[in-house]
Amino acid sequence: MTKGKGQPQAYGDESYWNERYSQDVGSFDWYQTYANMAPLINMYIPKSDNVLMVGCGNAVISEEMINDGYETITNIDISQVVIDAMKEKYKNMPQLRYQRMDVRQLNYKAKEFDSVIDKGMLDSLMCGPSASTNVASMIKEIYRVLKPGGVYMLITYGDPRVRVPHLKSDKVPWDIKLHAIRYLQIFICIKLFSKVNRSMLFQQGLVLQRYMNPEHLDPLLNPYLLEKT
Repeated sequence: MTKGKGQPQAYGDESYWNERYSQDVGSFDWYQTYANMAPLINMYIPKSDNVLMVGCGNAVISEEMINDGYETITNIDISQVVIDAMKEKYKNMPQLRYQRMDVRQLNYKAKEFDSVIDKGMLDSLMCGPSASTNVASMIKEIYRVLKPGGVYMLITYGDPRVRVPHLKSDKVPWDIKLHAIRYLQIFICIKLFSKVNRSMLFQQGLVLQRYMNPEHLDPLLNPYLLEKT
């Protein structure tokens, strides 16, 4: 389904994705494969985490993460067509759970997940109508279902100057870092424990105690702080 000239695609509509996945029956990983991103994912997301993969589509990244030792990954997508296909494909892999769900209205309790991975979901909403409203709803829901100290990993081709304003809000206080792999931006958004002085949190070692020193990464994954603490 395509929109008229000058009109945004209906990327927030289930009908668009149902039609697309009915035609594209094979697997497809947007942006990057797990192998290319594994150093970063392994660095920030422990393999024992309860992980939520938003906008999973028919990608194989979750399968590859399980094969690499991750224990539990919940995958959601707005398309019932792709969810049914993925349930059938991975019926013998109980570590993977697939559910039809709208990321703007998650049917999970607060603080249910340790980590959330978004590989193109926010970018998809940014290309559709009411982009700012839809992205704000998504970010609010992701923040709600994350545990304090949990990680929202946003993988995007968007300009950081455009993406950061959508991430930064008094209602969803994050500590934000940015890594770059060539033209791909990977935001690491760590949910703060409360709306308190973030310098105090770091002095007490409450936020980054789970993570390795970023200097241990390959030089290609050169990280830098978006906001000093």
